[in-house]
Amino acid sequence: MARGLRPLAGALLLLEVAAALSFVHHRYEEMVQALFRVQSECPYVTRVYSIGRSVEGRHLYVLEFSDYPGIHEPLEPEFKYVGNMHGNEVLGRELLLQLSEFLCEEYRRGSERVTRLLHDTRIHIMPSMNPDGYEVAAKQGPDSIGYLTGRNNANGVDLNRNFPDLNTFMYYSGEISGPNHHIPLPDNWKSQVEPETLAVIQWIGSYNFVLSANLHGGAVVANYPYDKSQDQRFRSHRRTVNTPTPDDKLFQKLAKTYSYAHGWMHRGWNCGDYFADGITNGASWYSLSKGMQDFNYLYTNCFEITLELSCNKFPPEKDLERQWMANREALVAFIEEQREGLNPASTVSLQIHQGIKGMVSDENNNGIAGAVISVQGISHDVTSGDMGDYFRLLLPGTYTVTASAEGYQPQTVTTTVGPAEPSLVSQALPWGPGASKEQPNTFGR
Repeated sequence: MARGLRPLAGALLLLEVAAALSFVHHRYEEMVQALFRVQSECPYVTRVYSIGRSVEGRHLYVLEFSDYPGIHEPLEPEFKYVGNMHGNEVLGRELLLQLSEFLCEEYRRGSERVTRLLHDTRIHIMPSMNPDGYEVAAKQGPDSIGYLTGRNNANGVDLNRNFPDLNTFMYYSGEISGPNHHIPLPDNWKSQVEPETLAVIQWIGSYNFVLSANLHGGAVVANYPYDKSQDQRFRSHRRTVNTPTPDDKLFQKLAKTYSYAHGWMHRGWNCGDYFADGITNGASWYSLSKGMQDFNYLYTNCFEITLELSCNKFPPEKDLERQWMANREALVAFIEEQREGLNPASTVSLQIHQGIKGMVSDENNNGIAGAVISVQGISHDVTSGDMGDYFRLLLPGTYTVTASAEGYQPQTVTTTVGPAEPSLVSQALPWGPGASKEQPNTFGR
C-alpha cells in the first residue's frame, strides 16, 4: 500500500513546489533580484558571482550551488548551465531561474536527492550570457517579437559564432598528428571576440568544468558536437554532414539522458522537424562555425551539449509553467546518471561522475597540475586540475588509461567502468623520463 502511494505523494510535492514559483519573464533587474533572493534563502550552499560585464555594462552573473561555495574540493566535479546566449531565446533563462529556486527549496525541505546533488557536485548556473540582447527582445514583447530581434549582443554579434575557431585547426592538425585536446588559442584571439565571449572563455579556463549544457530555443532537440562539419566544402551551406567526436557514443548518451527525461523531446517530431530519439549531431543538422560547445570540447576538459527547448523563442508567460514541468526532471537528470531506460525513479549515481576520476601526484603525494590523461582507443585527452585531480567521462567498459606529465615517467593502468559509481584511478608519477609501466588498477570500486 505504501509503495503504491509514493507516486501520488511525489506528484503532490511537485505541485506544491510548482505553486511556490513565479512563472513570469524576468527583465535584467528582476533576474538579478531572483538570483540574490535564492542566495539569501540558501546562504550556506549558494554563492552569486560575476564573470564580467556585457557590452552595455550588465553583469554576467552566475549562481553557484555547493556544500562549500567558492571552494573547489578535490575529486568533486564542476558542472555548468548557460542560458540566453541568444538574447531572444528566453526559455532557458527562465528555466534556469526556476531550477535555482527549485534546488534551494528542495534543499531546505531536506530532499535526499538534491542534498546529495549539492554535496557531490559543484553546480554553476548562468541564466543569461546575453543580457543586452534580452532587453532588446523583451521590449518587443512576446506577441510582436521578430524572429531575430535581440538575438545578437549590443554590438550586433552572434555570440554562438564568436568563439575562436579551433575546429579548423583540429581538422588540419589531425592529419599531422597534432593535439587533440586543449588546443592553444591564436595569439590575437582577444581582439576577435566580444566582451561576453571573452568573459566566458576566461571563466571556463578558470574552473575545471567536466559537464555542461547551453540552453537555446527555436527547435526541440538535444544537439551534441561537433557543430562544425569537417568537410569544408559545405562550410557556407546548410548541409547534413555527420561529424562525430572521438566521444560520439558518450555524447549520444548524454543527449539521450536529457531528451528521454524531457516531457516530449524524445518523441522526435517537434516544430516540424524530426530527430530520432530527440537528439542530433550538430553538423548533421547544419554546420556551425565558432560555436561554444565545440570550443568547450577542444579547449577545456568540459563535455558540453546544446539544448534546443522550444519552438517559440520567446514563449508567452502562460506557457512557462508547462515548459518548466516538461524540463524540470531533465535539468536534474542531466547531472545525474540513471539506469537504462532512463526511468526517473531509478536514479543510482551522478551522470557527471560516470567514468573515472582520480589524483595525479608525485612520489611525495603532491598533486600534479596539467597532467595528461589518455584513454587507449579514444583520441581525446583530458588534463588534471590545479590540485592534481581529474575527471574522465566514459561509458561502461574496460579501458587502458595513461597519466603523463613533463618531467615524470608516465604510468598506465587498466580499469573497468561500471554503470554506477565511478572508478577511482589515482596515479603517482616517478620523476624522470622513462617507459610506461603496466600495472593492475587497485583503486577501482
